[in-house]
Amino acid sequence: MAALRRLITGNPKHSSLFPPTLLICRRGIASKLFVGGLSFYTSEKGLLDAFSQYGQVMEAKIVTDRVSDKSKGFGFVTYASVDEAEKAITEMNGKDLNGRVIFVDYAKPTTKLGGGMPIARGPPDPIAKS
Repeated sequence: MAALRRLITGNPKHSSLFPPTLLICRRGIASKLFVGGLSFYTSEKGLLDAFSQYGQVMEAKIVTDRVSDKSKGFGFVTYASVDEAEKAITEMNGKDLNGRVIFVDYAKPTTKLGGGMPIARGPPDPIAKS
């Protein structure tokens, strides 16, 4: 555990094991934005190019369907600082990108609600008759 903590907190000898976005997010500096309404033809490079004019983009990711590998029409852009992210929100929200109006806002943290199918654990208990 101590070795992992040393790696995450900045041992320069091993810091290349983790992507820079993980290290920056760990320090609480980076800002991740949600980008919705993307054209299905927008590539990650196109997303990176569109948003890089407002600051240092650490990562641009388009979410794709696992089966068809086609875009789901939304993605995420991670900036190195909060100021750059705010500027991108004000400049890009409601703008046209590849023929579609996009919506940009701060990404919300993922929550696991557990609303899936219940796991079957064998036959149900018999109902007691009274």
